Amino acid sequence: MPAVRLLPPDRFFDRQQWAALTRASPWRGVWLVAHAWIVTVALIGVATWLRHPIAWLAAIIFVGGRQLGLAILMHDAAHGALHPDRKLNNFLGQWLTGAAVGSDLIAYRTYHLQHHKFTQQPEDPDLSLSAPFPTTRASLWRKVFRDLSGQTFFKQRKAQFAFAAVGLKPMLRGEAAEKGRASTKAGTPFNKQSDDGVTSPTADVAGAMAVTRAVGRFLLVQTVLLALSLLLWGWTPFLLWLAALATTFQLYLRIRNIAEHACTTTGSDDPFTHARTTHAGWLARATVAPYWVNYHAEHHLFMGVPCYRLPQVHEALGRADKHRAMTIAPNYAAVLRQVTAAG
Repeated sequence: MPAVRLLPPDRFFDRQQWAALTRASPWRGVWLVAHAWIVTVALIGVATWLRHPIAWLAAIIFVGGRQLGLAILMHDAAHGALHPDRKLNNFLGQWLTGAAVGSDLIAYRTYHLQHHKFTQQPEDPDLSLSAPFPTTRASLWRKVFRDLSGQTFFKQRKAQFAFAAVGLKPMLRGEAAEKGRASTKAGTPFNKQSDDGVTSPTADVAGAMAVTRAVGRFLLVQTVLLALSLLLWGWTPFLLWLAALATTFQLYLRIRNIAEHACTTTGSDDPFTHARTTHAGWLARATVAPYWVNYHAEHHLFMGVPCYRLPQVHEALGRADKHRAMTIAPNYAAVLRQVTAAG
């Protein structure tokens, strides 16, 4: 099918405004990465100091939101919007955000740009995230249970580590991936939650090797976090981090994925229908919608805009009376009601 139609930015912004909106700040992206880690450390530190189950539960709830925030910031880096220096942008996206949650910047970028090109069409590698909706409430609650019980996490890691084992063999033989042969499926085992995304094989050796390198970075970061935990306060801090990664992070990632595209009326001729924007209060921003990820319709309209400037785009579209043409939900609870039916 044809690629989705892009919206010319000059319909809403003059050249100077557009340059200012799309120019990545040399400090804001760095601060957001630091913010995600500072809040994480503070939450875990307070919970560890209090030594109370309620404090541990609160840490798991809100650390999962910061872990999603790390994934969101990696997403910005995939668009080259986290820092103006490409090397620093990629370092932030690969090591300080993506690796912590088990994702790979380069593999993610490869398939995510295809998602933007063919949003909600058969060629969209993210289509399986929204295709099952609408669904029944019972089905959604089963997914929620799998996420919060750790089943989703362990299923994904099992698949990811199996792919890594496949890629490790040619790496040990000294083989190198062919240039230009990066698989668009290399990022899917750890960026998607559908059965297809978890179990589909990597398309080639390059994809398997990308997974191997991603697993290596993931394990290295977890080892560093464990070492710091044991050095400073024993096992508790690391176990709280890992518990959030295996439970609330998975749930928040699912809810965010549902809200972005499920039950939208996407069409290649109407760029305003490609995604959903969801209003987010403080609790949503602390959990399912960190770092302005709720402005997803604006992101699909103008994907070169850094996340921290998406509210400005939203306001500009409102002044142009375009909100009525967009899919905008009042909150995440309303989205979940929309995508489910009794049963």
